[in-house]
Order: sequence, then C-alpha cells, then structure tokens
Amino acid sequence: MGGLYEEMEQKGVKNNHTYNCSCNCCTIDETLFDSYFSAMKYTMLNKKFRYSYNNVALTLIIINAVVFFMTMLMPRLYGYLAMVPSYIVYRHWYWQVFTYMFVHADFTHILFNMLGLFMFGMPVERRIGSREFLLFYLLTGTLSGIFSLISYVAAGTNVILVGASGAIYAVLLAFAVLYPYARIFIFGIFPMRAPVMVVLYAAIEMFNQVFGSTRGVAHLTHLAGFGFAYLYFIVRLRINPIEEWKRSR
Repeated sequence: MGGLYEEMEQKGVKNNHTYNCSCNCCTIDETLFDSYFSAMKYTMLNKKFRYSYNNVALTLIIINAVVFFMTMLMPRLYGYLAMVPSYIVYRHWYWQVFTYMFVHADFTHILFNMLGLFMFGMPVERRIGSREFLLFYLLTGTLSGIFSLISYVAAGTNVILVGASGAIYAVLLAFAVLYPYARIFIFGIFPMRAPVMVVLYAAIEMFNQVFGSTRGVAHLTHLAGFGFAYLYFIVRLRINPIEEWKRSR
C-alpha cells in the first residue's frame, strides 16, 4: 500500500465532505444517505449503529505497532499469533485467523499497511462511524484469513500468513465507494480516481495470483479483502459499489 497519496476532490462539492470535517460531514453524504436508509430493513444483518467517531483507525494503528514490537522482543509470540495452517488444523489454534492481521514480518511491511490504514481508514471511519468501521475492518480481515486458510489447506500448502493487507484492501474498496471522486497519486506522481485504482489493483493481484509473481505476497488474501468488502456493502450497508461508481462517472 506504499507510495499512495490522496487528494480529496468531491465533484461539485466544496469542503463540506473533505478532511475539514464539520458537524454535518461526518455522515454519509446525501446520495449515499438516501440509498443507505431507504432500502435498509432493521434485521440482524443490517441494523445500523448509532453514529459516533472515536478514531478507531488510530487505535488499530497503535495496536498493530505494539504487537509488532512485542513480536520483535518475543519471537515465540510471532508463531502464536501468525496464521499457520498446520497449527490451526492439528493444534486447533483457531484464534490465528483473527490475530494474523495484527502481526507483520518487518518494519517495511507494517509501515506500508499502517500508512494505508491512516490514509484511507480515517476518512472511511468519519463517513460510516467508528462502530461500523471497526466491525467492517475486523470482519473483512477475519473472513480474508479464513478464506486464505481454506485455500492453503485445500492446496496442501503450509505457509505463515501475517499482515493487515486483507483488511487494508477492504478499506481501500470502502474508500473508493464512499469517495468515488477522490484522486489517489500513485508514487506521488500519477493521479488516479479511487474506483479506477481499486479495479487496477484487483487486476494486478489476479495476474500475480495466477502467474505466481512477487513471491511472499498473499495475493489471494488481498483479493479476498476486496471481495468481502464488496459483499459487506451489498449485504449490510445495502449499497452497490458498482452502481455508485457508475453514478460517479
């Protein structure tokens, strides 16, 4: 997720829906607000939370940093928290499908993931609220871990999976849905609309997964993050990302 810089440019909208967050801009904008509540039925799947903003994204960054330094000081903790398919299957360490997303291999790994969480997670949290954001982040990350586990077991592969990338990719898709006019500067140079970047990243991850490029990168987990984020918007938020992107063209 490194080398990405964003420029919030809402089409036809002034600063009301940018990072200059006033009292009215911390909710879903009028178009998404209508589509969100008009179709919503109060069920267990999509009953909305009362809006609040508690900077959960920053808290998650701090937790990741603490876990990173703990695993550096206590290497055995790395094996307990990372996702190792054989440990889950034979030792029943089921918690690893959750804890793996707080463990990182090295400083560069955690730096780029936390940069992505900071850049995209904070505006997403402001828009949907802290409780919804926390549920979204933890659920998509955990489901990405479970999906990866099933894939590794089915393929007979025993690897060590670590990193928040599955959840970060989910957050990136959420950002592109909630801020479809925002421009991301790739490597600080090339401007690209957020939805276009999501489609491009998905294509790159699929290519690398199929042709085995860039070993050591969990491309399948990244794709799972995109997929579960898409399902979250469809099932819980009752927002169709593709339809939102079509309207923003």
